Amino acid sequence: MAHILIAEDEKDIRDLITFVLGMAGHEVTAVKNGKELYETAVSMQDNPPDLVITDVRMPYMSGYEACASIKAEPALKDVPVVILSAKGQESEIETGVKSGADEYILKPFAPDQLITRVAEILSKYGKA
Repeated sequence: MAHILIAEDEKDIRDLITFVLGMAGHEVTAVKNGKELYETAVSMQDNPPDLVITDVRMPYMSGYEACASIKAEPALKDVPVVILSAKGQESEIETGVKSGADEYILKPFAPDQLITRVAEILSKYGKA
């Protein structure tokens, strides 16, 4: 299956996403904030993740900033980035798209919905 890099500052949600995607057969690398997300993605440039999922509101660097930084790296620019956020206003989604995000998933989510959306996104971007 896919290797998915996730960033979520709330431990319970991070653990849930890791568990759910792991049970679906994916390899998951989880970090706690946007800065760690960017640094981890850069460290994986030779073997980039198939998908990045990031929260928005995190310490040190927002998900939007991390997304823009990841997309600015030549070796990572084609890795699909998904914003996972409770902020569903049009302006928030627009900010996500402007940062380079390929998709936007709203919280709260049901585990089976997350698995389905991730499978659809991986398929859409040829990563399945």
